[in-house]
Amino acid sequence: MRSEFDDIRAHITAEPPRPGDLLELVHSLLDDLEQLRSRESILRSHYLALLVAARATVAADAGGHPAPLTFLRHELAEHGQLPDQLPDDEQAQRVLSDAAAAQAMLSPLDETPPRRPRTARGPHCSGMSRRLRG
Repeated sequence: MRSEFDDIRAHITAEPPRPGDLLELVHSLLDDLEQLRSRESILRSHYLALLVAARATVAADAGGHPAPLTFLRHELAEHGQLPDQLPDDEQAQRVLSDAAAAQAMLSPLDETPPRRPRTARGPHCSGMSRRLRG
């Protein structure tokens, strides 16, 4: 994926810039894709840290650790997500409601989407020796 972006960027950079040209749009789209890839990497690292903390919490609980929530509390506090300690049950109910809503929204994402039939398109890049038609 990265080399395809680099190939496309190198090809369009070699062309002389023309205002209002399609190449400007391609530059913009490639920049957006790069930003999205960076954000995805950051989100994956946060997810991994949270997953590790959750697993450590479950293992600590199973092992009889005196404070099994330490790992999870630390990770949530790192990102400012530790629920406030309210004297009543309101905060806990709000957090549990948010968790149920998130679970309902994420459930369809686990399903494999149906494959769309591929149709012939215009020129495209493929294989090891790609060439873009200009």
